[in-house]
Amino acid sequence: MSEIVLTETRDAVRIITLNRPEARNALNTALHRASAAALAQAEDDKDIAVVILTGSDPAFCAGLDLKELGASGANLSGGRTENADEIEARWNNPIQAVWQMTKPVIGAINGACITGGFELALGCDFLVASERAAFGDTHGRVGVTPGGGMSVFLPMAIGLRRAKELTFSGNFLLAQPALEAGLVNHVVPHDELIDFTTALASDIASNDSPTVRHLKKLYDHNSRLAPGPALDHEHDVFRDYKVDFAELERRREKVVERGRTQQ
Repeated sequence: MSEIVLTETRDAVRIITLNRPEARNALNTALHRASAAALAQAEDDKDIAVVILTGSDPAFCAGLDLKELGASGANLSGGRTENADEIEARWNNPIQAVWQMTKPVIGAINGACITGGFELALGCDFLVASERAAFGDTHGRVGVTPGGGMSVFLPMAIGLRRAKELTFSGNFLLAQPALEAGLVNHVVPHDELIDFTTALASDIASNDSPTVRHLKKLYDHNSRLAPGPALDHEHDVFRDYKVDFAELERRREKVVERGRTQQ
């Protein structure tokens, strides 16, 4: 039996692959636990600076495993549960795990990304899509309500009106329209998805990792505030942030040199 989650490390980048292709990587209990554990391991590994989350073809993730959910009534959404231990568990599902990551997480969307899988992708810091990617919210079609951030993160990504249309209609958003809507940052040929995303992750990993994690925390915090309080918070953080000016000058020279190579 193949592993339900695959991991690969390229220098300071950890690639986590949902590996239940026969079910289009639908999130059953086993995949929930294994993918959350893989994210926790990457978070705790001091040698890892950036995480890439992807799926085994043909899909990124088809959402919750509705067959298991219907048969058992299992709570896989991260919503309310009667089990107090489950409520307190820090890494009990991958959507919550992605929210709690202090390291950047890039979603490499290789195919269909549906409902719960869409919520998992939206929890990532940003997305790179294969030309085969397709996004859909089918909560309205199957008769359930979001529990993984859809009503929060989708409007943040593409605007309230586009988000309402996508959710109310249940229609799919393909890769190129997703790029035009601002949902994904790049669309690349399918066979180049992981290499392209890894190169981008390596650019992030080449920076000062504690500073990148600090910036992620700052952006995530301010995204939940109105502009005025967000600016106040940034100014407060700026005043309190400790800078090593000797190190700053050394790094400035490297930035200048890197800028020359990118021109």
